Amino acid sequence: MARLPTSTGSQRKRPRADGLARVLGLAALALAAAAGAADPKLLPAEEAFRFSARALDDKTIEARFSVADGYYLYRDKFAFALEPPGGALGTPALPPGKIKEDKFFGRVETYRGDVVIALPMPAGAAGQSVVLAADSQGCADVGVCYPVNRQKVTLALPAPGKGPGPVVEAHPRKKQWFN
Repeated sequence: MARLPTSTGSQRKRPRADGLARVLGLAALALAAAAGAADPKLLPAEEAFRFSARALDDKTIEARFSVADGYYLYRDKFAFALEPPGGALGTPALPPGKIKEDKFFGRVETYRGDVVIALPMPAGAAGQSVVLAADSQGCADVGVCYPVNRQKVTLALPAPGKGPGPVVEAHPRKKQWFN
C-alpha cells in the first residue's frame, strides 16, 4: 500500500530570489531615485534674475539684476523703457561682461552675480514717479534658456540734494517664518 505524504500544515517554502537578481533590482531602484534627484529644479525667471532699481537723482536711474548661482544673463538682450511711453532714457551704461561660447547664440557677453546699470533720464523731474520696464534674457547652466523676461518697478524721483531714492524690487522676496 502506498503512503500519502504527510503535511505539516504550512506551505512549502519557495526558493529565495537569486542574490544577484535582488542586488540588481535594488541597484535599479537606487539609480531611478538618483535620476529623479538629478533633474534640475529651475527657478522662475523672476527669482533667477532678480530685478530692482532706484533713482539716484532726478536724471539717473540705477538698475540692478541679481543673478542666482548657476544662471547667467546675456549683455545684448537688455532693453529699458519708461511707461507710459514718452519719457526718454539715454543709452544704458552697461559694464563689460564675460565672453562665453554659447550653444544657442554663439560668442556672447554674459553676466553672473550682481549687474549694475546706470540709465540716464534727461527729461526727469524731481518729485515725478516713473515706471521702469526692464527686459532681460538669460539661461541656466544646465542648458535651459528663458524667454525674454519683462519686469517693472515704480520709482519716485528724489528732489535735488535729497540723495538716492529707496531700492524697489520688482518681485520682493517672501518673508520667511524665522527671518
